[in-house]
Amino acid sequence: MIAFVIASLAAAGLTYASPAGWTTVPTSSSMRVAQFTLPREKGDTDPAELVVYYFGGSGGSVEANIERWLAQMQQSDGRPSKAVATRESRTVNGLSVSLVDVSGTYVAETAPGSAEHHNSPNFRLRAGVVQTPGGPYFIKLTGPAKTVAAQSQAFDRFVASLAYAR
Repeated sequence: MIAFVIASLAAAGLTYASPAGWTTVPTSSSMRVAQFTLPREKGDTDPAELVVYYFGGSGGSVEANIERWLAQMQQSDGRPSKAVATRESRTVNGLSVSLVDVSGTYVAETAPGSAEHHNSPNFRLRAGVVQTPGGPYFIKLTGPAKTVAAQSQAFDRFVASLAYAR
């Protein structure tokens, strides 16, 4: 059984329950309202990272964000990540949540607008857009595929705990 700690995001009233074992770390930019390090699996050199973003009620459409996330993953066989990704829509505590899940080589910019990119093979990305009355939140989990797979149940419970408190 996975234990949870109830926490609240400061912006626009989104609340969540964070799984035990996820380490809250200081956010690295003002766009990040919550940031966690997830424990790495044996054999993986890196932990996974989950970030919750909030842009004050903006941030682009669901489709634009999913397309951007899919472009951050490359497939070894050259297929577009869209061809192998899994997409899902859920209603969580009255909130519309659109999710995407894809594995491959993580090639996102190392910082917004940077010419430098990650080159992390065997990674997995699970991400989603949460529609709230205060605007959308964006959740992005990235890390070694094995570590993200081990955290999948915790991620799903994290998403299931999302609520709007205002």
